[in-house]
Amino acid sequence: MKIILSRKGFDSSAGGVPSPILPDGTMLSLPIPDKTSGIRYEDITPHGRLVSDLTKGRVKPHYGAHLDPDLVAGSIRRQPGWRPIFGQADAEQRVLEHKGIGPGDLFLYFGWYRQVERRDDRFQFVRGAPDLHVLWGWLQVGAVLRVGVDALPTWAEYHPHVAQPDGRRFNTIYQSAKAFTVGGACPGVPGAGVFGHYDDRLRLTAPGRSRSVWSLPDWFRPSGDRVALGYHGVLCRWSRDGDRVLLQTVGRGQEFVLDVAQYPEAIGWATGLVTTSGQSATGPR
Repeated sequence: MKIILSRKGFDSSAGGVPSPILPDGTMLSLPIPDKTSGIRYEDITPHGRLVSDLTKGRVKPHYGAHLDPDLVAGSIRRQPGWRPIFGQADAEQRVLEHKGIGPGDLFLYFGWYRQVERRDDRFQFVRGAPDLHVLWGWLQVGAVLRVGVDALPTWAEYHPHVAQPDGRRFNTIYQSAKAFTVGGACPGVPGAGVFGHYDDRLRLTAPGRSRSVWSLPDWFRPSGDRVALGYHGVLCRWSRDGDRVLLQTVGRGQEFVLDVAQYPEAIGWATGLVTTSGQSATGPR
């Protein structure tokens, strides 16, 4: 089994601002702008107002949004049978193919976040609040479908990797499993969903550091013949910090793969996050 730490949502080049942590702790991942998308920010509850306020009007509510991964049923109108899905293509899909990502494997999505407040009837970032990398959702793979090769469900026709496939090489859809089964049966836990509220356990960024420096459980540190977290094989990126390990993450790449066969502690870590902090694809459990 593999766990993939997958970077998704607004970043410095696409969107240009962090996704928000609202005053009540609610986290909302802002999908990157996409001129070709038929889904607008104002179609996604409640993203239209947020993107306009937080980008100071650079991204407008009627702009197209690349809603991917798509994990929450209530975000937009759905066709019957909808399931959470995620699309990947080009070089990053080749990374996933090379690692053999398939049914049973687990995506943990992270992104750039910062606290916001509402002042003078507008959302704005809290002055001095830190920029953080935070885990915000998960998807355990139930099926892998190649766009243009495999038969796709009709309810997936809206998805950007299906509706606008031109120019994407190795275009692939990952459909969620019905239930979360990492570490054994977890009754009532769905195969995909979001971490709806901020929790320090979801925080990757080390306290007092730039968002690219992560504080992780010590078992993440590569040693011996264990292959490091994808893109992070240079050992000088890792350093001990008490009972934790610090990782200077790379600026490139979206899909960081960890082989659970070499890091069995990852099963309990991931299961704990999903079962205690997660919300289902249809709302809180």
